Amino acid sequence: MDRRSFIRIGVAGAATGIIAPEIVLAGSMGKKMSSSNMAGGVYYTKESPGRWAKKAGSHSPIIEKADTGIRVITGHPMKANNHWIIKHVLLDSDFNFISENVFDPNKDKAAISNFSLTGQTGAVYALSVCNKHDSWLTVLEI
Repeated sequence: MDRRSFIRIGVAGAATGIIAPEIVLAGSMGKKMSSSNMAGGVYYTKESPGRWAKKAGSHSPIIEKADTGIRVITGHPMKANNHWIIKHVLLDSDFNFISENVFDPNKDKAAISNFSLTGQTGAVYALSVCNKHDSWLTVLEI
């Protein structure tokens, strides 16, 4: 991996893990996240894909309930050193960090994360971070 790619990945990860949850808090919450002024600009949703309208289907994370928590799936190819999902970040209903799963495009064939949740109620947000097409947000009420 060259230096520029490493720096780009580091900046994208930092922005998602630190800035995005704080910015999203200032906007709409819950199902209104796509109507926020930030949707389609700071972060993207299937309903507000902004400049990435043709990318929504493969970049928006899908959140599924599982026996011991939830599963996050992003149906995006994992092309090492080219184009892949960097990580999934899980946030609670107040946009507090719960957990994350960082992918290695040389080893991970698919962007699938399993998160254990106990006693969690309300909204759960998942961010899917692409190395080329920014951060995508989805919500699930549990």
